[in-house]
Amino acid sequence: MLDPKKVHIGCSPISWMSDDEPELAGDITWQQTASEIALGGYEGLELGSAYPTDPALLKYELDLRGLKLANAWFSMRFTQRPMQETIERFQKHLDFMSALGAPVIGAGECGVTIHLSGDVPLYPAPPRLTDAQFDALAKGLNECGRLAAEKGILFGIHPHMGTGVQTAGDIARVMDSTDPALVHLILDAGHTAAAGEDPCALLETYIGRIPLVHIKDGRRAVMQRVRDENMSFLKGVTAGMFTTPGDGDAVDWDTFFGILDRHNWGGWVVVEAEQDPSKAHPLTYTMNARKFLREKLGF
Repeated sequence: MLDPKKVHIGCSPISWMSDDEPELAGDITWQQTASEIALGGYEGLELGSAYPTDPALLKYELDLRGLKLANAWFSMRFTQRPMQETIERFQKHLDFMSALGAPVIGAGECGVTIHLSGDVPLYPAPPRLTDAQFDALAKGLNECGRLAAEKGILFGIHPHMGTGVQTAGDIARVMDSTDPALVHLILDAGHTAAAGEDPCALLETYIGRIPLVHIKDGRRAVMQRVRDENMSFLKGVTAGMFTTPGDGDAVDWDTFFGILDRHNWGGWVVVEAEQDPSKAHPLTYTMNARKFLREKLGF
């Protein structure tokens, strides 16, 4: 069994309010998301853009609810903008995360992406990075990793559907071209499955570089519908492409957790599922996910 002293269980507020589609949140507040994550029995959370940017205020609010900060997404633009622009933004993000004692920063390369467009189909023509763009990304990742390491924070790339890093081949190229001591992998099971890849195989391959996993499931029938109907990523999300673990059929969780157990893995397990909160009641889904994890992990 996994060691409860080494494995921490968190939840992302993205089931309540998505940074990609903020209008879906309606009148949901960040305070509600944090309170319901605590109510659901989670140890920590990730941040969304609606959360306070004052570290003292945020720490007070998290402490009030008995929550720790696990991670917060950072958008990179190394493939399209001068490297220093992203580094300067990252330094501010890093200082904020350090002030809150966060252990991990997960970053996505958003310089070349279609996931924020409501009209561009997700599947027929995913973005492809040029050799020059991959080189720029690798250089930027190494620098971000170096800066994060100086603060005692692990830095990792988060492959994401609709970006230039989503397939197993994309991930392999990034991992092979970066320093293993500086650049880690934030493995998102749901996005990996949506990309047509096996999250268990990727977990096995890169487990030594994975400090945090997003425990997201998916619905294969909806993923196929997104393909067949040429739907965008955002429309796929509102159609129910993703869901919380224990509710979908896209990930072999017994094998997934078996790999973590066999390697005596330690890190953060974070429940995350981009969903429309008007269709998938966030508290219900995240409490069911916590029950599912309790059954699978034993704690």
